[in-house]
Amino acid sequence: MIKHVKRLSRVFIMFAVFCQPLAFHGQSQTQEIKITIHLRGVYESNISLLGLSNNKTFKPIAEIKGVKNGSTVRLPIAKDKLPGEFVLRFDYKENESSTPYPSEKYIFINDQDLELWVSPKYCNNADSTWFQKDERENAAFVRFSKENGKQKEKLGLLQNFLMNYDDTESTFYQQGIGEYEKRRQAFNQWLTDQTQQDTSLFVSALYPFQYVPQIPWKGTETERINSLINHYFDGMDFQNPLLIKTSDLNKWMDGYVNLYGQLSTTEALRDSLFPEAGRRAIEKARRGHPLLYGWMVDYFYRGYESNGITAGMKILEPYMNDPNCLTSKRQEIARRLKGMETLVPGSKAPDIALTDMYGSLFNLYGFEPKVKYLLLYFWSADCSHCVEMANQMYPWQQQPEMQQKVKVVAVSLDETDTEIAAWKKKIPEFKAWKHMRAEAGVRSKVASDYYILATPVMVLLDAKTKEIIAVPNTLTELMVGIK
Repeated sequence: MIKHVKRLSRVFIMFAVFCQPLAFHGQSQTQEIKITIHLRGVYESNISLLGLSNNKTFKPIAEIKGVKNGSTVRLPIAKDKLPGEFVLRFDYKENESSTPYPSEKYIFINDQDLELWVSPKYCNNADSTWFQKDERENAAFVRFSKENGKQKEKLGLLQNFLMNYDDTESTFYQQGIGEYEKRRQAFNQWLTDQTQQDTSLFVSALYPFQYVPQIPWKGTETERINSLINHYFDGMDFQNPLLIKTSDLNKWMDGYVNLYGQLSTTEALRDSLFPEAGRRAIEKARRGHPLLYGWMVDYFYRGYESNGITAGMKILEPYMNDPNCLTSKRQEIARRLKGMETLVPGSKAPDIALTDMYGSLFNLYGFEPKVKYLLLYFWSADCSHCVEMANQMYPWQQQPEMQQKVKVVAVSLDETDTEIAAWKKKIPEFKAWKHMRAEAGVRSKVASDYYILATPVMVLLDAKTKEIIAVPNTLTELMVGIK
């Protein structure tokens, strides 16, 4: 809620000053990476590049439409997206009259330009899709996956044998346990060796997810689950921040929580076990990299909030108040604090595309009022200071001389039903202004683009060029900027 942001922003800012930018190990220092794609085997295709978002879903970051068979296209990837997992999506037509059909190929990108020859119909077949000869990340992952599959298959067969063998007291069964443990340790050592061998590659961050924890073959099912919980994190390096750039981390943590789910036979037991799951996992991550520590708190916050686990939310409080815990919120605050430094006189204002109160699309760079100045006023009708400033500003701006000089575009960051109702009730008092509302409030794109942490915010622009003239904090400072 906006009112929470207004009241707490100073506290958040105080924490955020401790959040210095942290580089990812092995992260590229180049401005961007390019993917060169040679399309073959279809009539044409739309080609999209999807990147892993903060909520661990893949979202489009680039697209080229209507690529013909035999064509070569290039997709750029900005530095801040690297390294990472990506999906190349092809919506292809086999012939001109065909209905587009989708296919996808997962790829890994670090610090190397990629060149890819691909037939969308068979994009995951090695004989139909390949990279340039010196490509490193994807080639290493293919090699690892093949060998991992072979070793895991052998280990799985022996595990199934032990799980289903009747005579658990026999010498033969004891020998089986010994052989399994020998192979399990050898497999985990192989994982360690492979991770060290490929340590310069991003894909090596995915190898530890294959770690096999020890299993007590004697005892009850509950004892086995508790043993798996106790050893779940044994093979993980929480000092490696690249883990948060993988989709496997979320799946891996789901597996951990599901073990507690198997023990939760009642709702009351669930509400006691799941907070304990969070505490143990976060304490492990707390001793690692601050980004992983923050990711883990975010993970359990989402889970506790969506399932209404109040006790879980309570155990998160000390971690969320820890300045060393780089949650997504703390990182965003740090980003906006840093971004504020770029909103300086002479710089171009970020574009704005919103629907105004009458349902018409507003575009900042397409808006050309016949005045010298354009004032962007980011506010909330639920914010007393915002309303007080608007009440002072409006009669000043409505003076005939000022009307000929300044046009006000008021962008509401009201978000809840109560706040929106207050906004709708208030805007008739400022009817000469152009009004619109950013639906996601401080989480909206416009609030992000203007690095807004709290309201009100004023940005004075040259109405014609959209260059920033001033970012006044008070009405007096605004008046000084108007000539």
